[in-house]
Amino acid sequence: MGMTRSKAPTLEMVAHHAGVSRATVSRVVNGAATVDKQMVEVVQRSIDALNYVPNRAARSLARRRTQSIALVVPESAAKVFADPFFASVVQGIALELAPTDYTLNMIIESEAQAPKTRRYLLGGNVDGALVVSHHTGDHSWAELSDMLPVVFGGRPLVRSDSEHHFVDVDNLRGARIAVQYLIDRGRTHVATIAGPQDMPPGLDRLTGWAQVLAEAGLQPGPVAYGDFTADSGAAAMRTLLEGGEPIDAVFVANDQMALGAYPVLREAGRRIPDDVAVVGFDDSYFSASTDPPLTTVHQPLVEMGAEMARVLVNLIEGRPTETATVMDGTLVERGSA
Repeated sequence: MGMTRSKAPTLEMVAHHAGVSRATVSRVVNGAATVDKQMVEVVQRSIDALNYVPNRAARSLARRRTQSIALVVPESAAKVFADPFFASVVQGIALELAPTDYTLNMIIESEAQAPKTRRYLLGGNVDGALVVSHHTGDHSWAELSDMLPVVFGGRPLVRSDSEHHFVDVDNLRGARIAVQYLIDRGRTHVATIAGPQDMPPGLDRLTGWAQVLAEAGLQPGPVAYGDFTADSGAAAMRTLLEGGEPIDAVFVANDQMALGAYPVLREAGRRIPDDVAVVGFDDSYFSASTDPPLTTVHQPLVEMGAEMARVLVNLIEGRPTETATVMDGTLVERGSA
């Protein structure tokens, strides 16, 4: 015998079952605030009884929404997938969006792809964007938030903070805690491996290092720069050692670069922490298993990702939300310092 496929329940069938108009069911399905509470309960019972699933495509057209959110990372794919920072942020975003109707699209772009990404974002394909790891040279974001709900992961440098929504850790305070920890343990020649100076974390962590040394009456140690990758940390550590200045501690602007600095110190015969203490920043998943385990500033990255998603959904749906959310980092004491 042939089998007949049962027809999926429609809006009209729900209306007939509930004894109301199709327009009333539509308003209930779309969450209109003008529908009487008792009427909502009647319609919802019919929806449940018939196992009605709203047509998301039709609802998106009616609302002019796509139920999609873009996560834009202006970095190379190699850097994104090598750095656990991004995985933790994405985890937080995904956890926050899981119970909602929004789906997440991830866009990894180079500077050359910025115009294409901009056209995609402004072409009605997404309801809003989350932007992580942006640089001052990423001019494609300078005006984007005037045309689309955007939340930055990290304090943006493109314009004044008041014009952008962002979620960040207090990088200045975190760096100060790290350097003060080194000074409190008797270190007097504190060098630093700083991050990129076209990004707020690179700028703020370098500033915090310099402030604490000045307040302690200590001459700042040498500075070398990296791009938050392990290879750049290794190169920067070689630069510091080749400079010949005395170093008994180094504050490294992220854990990846600290990981790169470790073998360079060993090759130079410097013991960690006996000869050179090392403090990183991020508290990446590998920092507890390095040899010795890395003392570092913990960033609440999962929580930051979740907060970014929450703020963006509020913006999209017209609810009031904070312009700036700044979280505190905490020092995690391990064997490297």
